[in-house]
Amino acid sequence: MHRTQAVFQQPVNTPVEKEINPAVHRALAEDIGSGDLTAALIPESAVAEARVISREAAILCGTAWFDAVFHELSRPVEINWRVRDGEYTTAGQTVCTLRGPARALLTGERTALNFLQTLSGIATVARRYADAVRGTGVKVLDTRKTLPGLRYAQKYAVRCGGCYNHRMGLYDGVLIKENHIRAAGSITAALRAAQDLANGALVEIEVRTLEELREALEAGAKRILLDNFTLDDLRRAVAENHGRAKLEASGGVTLENIRLIAETGVDFISVGDLTKNIKAVDLTLLFS
Repeated sequence: MHRTQAVFQQPVNTPVEKEINPAVHRALAEDIGSGDLTAALIPESAVAEARVISREAAILCGTAWFDAVFHELSRPVEINWRVRDGEYTTAGQTVCTLRGPARALLTGERTALNFLQTLSGIATVARRYADAVRGTGVKVLDTRKTLPGLRYAQKYAVRCGGCYNHRMGLYDGVLIKENHIRAAGSITAALRAAQDLANGALVEIEVRTLEELREALEAGAKRILLDNFTLDDLRRAVAENHGRAKLEASGGVTLENIRLIAETGVDFISVGDLTKNIKAVDLTLLFS
């Protein structure tokens, strides 16, 4: 069987069951409740075969979540994937086949597709952003603008599409933003406090003007987020920085302007739309 080439631009770890199973369990519980009344119309002994078909070109993602849905409902369900995470799928292509108890296939259909469609949508958009900056050396990052309870899954999908993760949460990196600076009293004071407390974690500070950039550099910042800078100001920031800190552009980034932003010479571009504005990929599950 022919496999399309995966598009990972960085190592993508195998999804961790301890992160997947609780999300799947909650999703099934909210859908099934006290029982699937419609699936009960089918004889308990009935066995069925089905396939999942992509109705559009996309990057597939979420196979582990899809599998976990059916295996929680019925271990005997067999799933054979023809496309794996990070690979292209074309319109009309069968991405997997299933065989097992008909009730389990019917009950799990929507929940499994919800995961697969959503994560594939994120991976597909991430691929477009990764393609848009190809050759510039810039890394496109996600943000914490994720659906509650699905951050691990969404950030995995970002990696499958060829982009990169920023911090996972508040616990694995320091990002000093406008309100932190106001509470601390100044950029310099906030940076000093962060450097004392970070204990080896990444420390990044957000600045909104070239004047604030200069203060952050004087205070020893090693990574600076340039918030809503114009293209001209991004170029000035890169020139004034002289390679002292890693620079990240953020705010108002779209597929239409990301190449121009990348060409200013920044190191990173963070894009909230990777995980915030999700358009699910059109996939369908059909019984044979």
